[in-house]
Amino acid sequence: MNHSTSAVLIAEFCQNNFTNLKGAKLDREYYYAHLPLCVIDAVFSMGVKYESVRNVVTRIEGLFQKVIYREYESEPINRTEQVSITDFQKKLANRTPEELATQVYGNKQRTSSQNGILKAEAVNLFLEVLVKYEVNYCQDVAKLIGNGDFKKDIKRIPGQASGICLSYFFMLAGNDNLIKPDRMVEAFLEGIVGRKCTLAESQNLLAEASDWLRGQGYEMNPRLLDNVIWNYQRKLVTIKG
Repeated sequence: MNHSTSAVLIAEFCQNNFTNLKGAKLDREYYYAHLPLCVIDAVFSMGVKYESVRNVVTRIEGLFQKVIYREYESEPINRTEQVSITDFQKKLANRTPEELATQVYGNKQRTSSQNGILKAEAVNLFLEVLVKYEVNYCQDVAKLIGNGDFKKDIKRIPGQASGICLSYFFMLAGNDNLIKPDRMVEAFLEGIVGRKCTLAESQNLLAEASDWLRGQGYEMNPRLLDNVIWNYQRKLVTIKG
């Protein structure tokens, strides 16, 4: 892979400033045991501080009545041990989006400040699309990669047109090659590149940077680099705040 100047600058900055780059590990949400949690996290994480997402996950743990995280670097657990998409839909049945927002998720955020819908409703719509494509368990997600119709259906959900939520869903479900350029990662890239980067540019830059770092002996991929950058930037913002 050819590495652009910007990608090398990103990689060198990470190499020189990230004390945890060797042996870096993904945060625990990348090892959800049940696919509905990937949907919930992806939808509720858009445009907010991540603590609010973790609060939502904590509130709904009781709906699963099982361990919600699997072991680090482990493969998806057996289907018989998972709460499937359709299982979770049954647990939400007969409740309005407003009831779900207040009684289940404890979160009334909307997908957008203008004409957005409740994120609780967006979760329902996302679940419905997965059922349409016969995706019920973590093991089923692989067949969605490259499916343009699935992508279009998800992006039709109000607030999901950018595709960032969809990329993050795939990351949470196990795809190492995608990134989620949220505000933390956007700010980091802008600080090094000197301008705002599009979703496609951000994806390409972190793919190139992670490849460069692998050439230097680091175990790295775009998803892990995105996560490491996010945690670095988050701590930086906390210190400045």
